[in-house]
Amino acid sequence: MVTKQVTLSPGPVARLRSPQFVRSGKTAVGGAVAQVGEMAVLLWEVLCSAVTRPTGYWGNVRTVSFDILRMNAIPIFVALPVFGMDAPGVVGGGLFNLFGMPERLGSFFMMASVREFAPFINMMIIAGVTGTAITADLGARRIREEFDAMEVLGVDPVREIILPRIIALTIMTGLYDVISLTLGVMGGVLAELQLKANVSGFFASFWANATTTEMWTSVVKSSLYGLLIGIICCYKGYRASGGPAGVGRAVNQAVVISFAFIWNVHFLFTSVMLGLNPDMMVYR
Repeated sequence: MVTKQVTLSPGPVARLRSPQFVRSGKTAVGGAVAQVGEMAVLLWEVLCSAVTRPTGYWGNVRTVSFDILRMNAIPIFVALPVFGMDAPGVVGGGLFNLFGMPERLGSFFMMASVREFAPFINMMIIAGVTGTAITADLGARRIREEFDAMEVLGVDPVREIILPRIIALTIMTGLYDVISLTLGVMGGVLAELQLKANVSGFFASFWANATTTEMWTSVVKSSLYGLLIGIICCYKGYRASGGPAGVGRAVNQAVVISFAFIWNVHFLFTSVMLGLNPDMMVYR
């Protein structure tokens, strides 16, 4: 008689407590912390290079800025009016119309579009279009060993390749926010026309709640988003490995990490802004 030994697989709790799982978890957490530290080091190198030698790279910044303008113009001009009309316009307008005051939709747009949706949609488009293109470009240069060749020739790839892209993304994301705010408000006007309400009442309530602080903080916040997108996407592309598949992974990770970082920064930024300016929470 042959006895067959049956090995039971460990349950989920046992797997969680296994040394292999603990080591892999520590490795994953440690790798994430190490990447954040390396991104901070890259940001410091870029800032030091830009401040200590503030000339010689503005031509590349101009070229990259025109590329950003060309790549993102159509998506932003298509997405912002439609999104402004749909989410805060139709939904918010229906709520205001229920209470018999559709002309007050402008005050809601001050909060929904200027403070939230326009910077967010602007950031998502730039990260999805330009951020992925930068990551793929730098990743391709890495696997073709172009950066190694530049270092052998005594050329700093951070200053020549990465610095212009980060500065251009920071500047252009802030400028695109102005366009996004305008297009988002246009979507509100279209929603107001759909509700057959008075457009002059929309603008009256909008400008009654608009403040200089609200406007410039929206642009500054978007510029900060551009800086984060530039740092994260350039880092992931610069450190790509594993051939073409590794470049694809780097592009994926760059977009996801950019969104995660910006959502957290947005929460902190808005909390501090409203805490320092409590009058901005009062709707007139």
